[in-house]
Amino acid sequence: MFMTVFKTSENIQKLFNAVASKYDFMNNIISLGLHKVVKKECAAELDIKAHDRVLDACCGTGDFAYFIKQKEPMAFVSGVDFSQNMLNIAKKRMPDTDFQLMDVTNLAFEDNTFDFVTMGFGLRNIANPEKALFEVYRVLKPGGKFLQLDFGCKNIFNKFFDFLTPLVAGIFTPNRGAYKYLIKSKKEFPEPDELIRDFQKIGFKFVKKKDFLFHTLSAQIMKK
Repeated sequence: MFMTVFKTSENIQKLFNAVASKYDFMNNIISLGLHKVVKKECAAELDIKAHDRVLDACCGTGDFAYFIKQKEPMAFVSGVDFSQNMLNIAKKRMPDTDFQLMDVTNLAFEDNTFDFVTMGFGLRNIANPEKALFEVYRVLKPGGKFLQLDFGCKNIFNKFFDFLTPLVAGIFTPNRGAYKYLIKSKKEFPEPDELIRDFQKIGFKFVKKKDFLFHTLSAQIMKK
C-alpha cells in the first residue's frame, strides 16, 4: 500500500518550482542522460496512433510529451503539472503542445477522455496518490492504457544513486535539501510488484512490466 508520507501538495509544489531551472541538468548528470533513453523506450511501448489523445500527468518539463510526439506527431498530447516553473520550461520546449497548470488529484477533464495516460517520476511526489490514480482511471477511455515509470527494485544500483544524488546536488545546485527529499520519497515508494497490486485495487488490469538499467527503473503498463 502507498504510505502516507511527510508531504503536502503545497510543499511539493514549492520544491519543484525551486528546482525547475536545474531539473533537466541534474537529471542528465546523475543518469548520464540515460533517463531520456528510458523515456523514449517507454513511449515506444505504447501503441499510440494518429489522433489518439494522450495525457502526460505530472509532466514536469515535458520529456514524456516530447517523446510521444516524436513517436506519433499526429497524436493529441496534453501535459499537466502543478509546478508553474516546470511548465514554463515545457512550453518553451514545445510551444504547440497543450500544457496546463493542474493538480493530478483533480483533473479538469471529462470521464473517458484519453486513450493513454503517462506518468514519469511523479506518483511518489503526490500527497494523495490513490486519489490521483482514481482520476487517471476516470479520464481514461475504456481499454485505455496507463504507463507509470519510476525507480524499481531497491538494489545496489539504487543505493548508489541515493548516495550520489545529494552530493551532486550540493555541487551544482543551491537545493541539496530538495534532493534529499526526493531520495526519501524514492525510498518510501512501493516496489514495482506492489505498485501493480495497488493499481489493480483501483480497477486497472495488468498489461506489462518492463525494467531498465538492471532493474534500477521500472515501467508498469496497466489497462482500464
